[in-house]
Amino acid sequence: MGYKSDLDKKIESYVNQLFTGVRESQQLFELKEELTTNLKEKINDYKKMGMDEKEAFKEAVSSLGDLSGLVDDMRVLGQDKAKQAVYTNMTARVSTAGLIIGVLVILFGILTTAMFYYMDLPLQAVPGPAIFIVLGGAIVTYSLLTRETSQKYAMNKVRALLYSLSIGFILFSLFVAFVTRLATGEMFIAISSFMVFFLVGIGLFLGLIFSGTDRKKYKH
Repeated sequence: MGYKSDLDKKIESYVNQLFTGVRESQQLFELKEELTTNLKEKINDYKKMGMDEKEAFKEAVSSLGDLSGLVDDMRVLGQDKAKQAVYTNMTARVSTAGLIIGVLVILFGILTTAMFYYMDLPLQAVPGPAIFIVLGGAIVTYSLLTRETSQKYAMNKVRALLYSLSIGFILFSLFVAFVTRLATGEMFIAISSFMVFFLVGIGLFLGLIFSGTDRKKYKH
């Protein structure tokens, strides 16, 4: 869970109060995330127009309009366990399919790289198929984060995509370093190539961690 400013806490408290008495569900979690994001964007827009934080918050809340119908829909959905189960099972199947595909892509990259190694090809050509390990790692990351578990709700899809992108950059930095080391024989070139993609990946990863939301399920 990332660091929360006073404004973040105020927004979270407001959104939670909107749905007081509504049974928690994956759909409600996603709706709260969407409302929180919309509020933050609107508040930033109003602050750019010259409003102070308090005024911006009031205007942003007002701009959302009447949400009573949405709250009622979530209350009805929270009581319908059958619909929740269907939604959970659907997302679980999609996540499982992604995990299987990701693992197969990783294995393809590993096995093809090993095959190239034993084919007496030029050493520079051997690591080429390892790019599939990068792709597979990103797919596995996305599939794991968008999977609802007994302890946590599934992550917002856009946020999960950014996490998979950060992991992809980190894995790609290792791939590039390995390829350039074999191609040039110079370690400093390999390190400089590695550094660019690695820092981008780590920077994105840290930014996501520090701005993260709590996905834990709390038993009432």
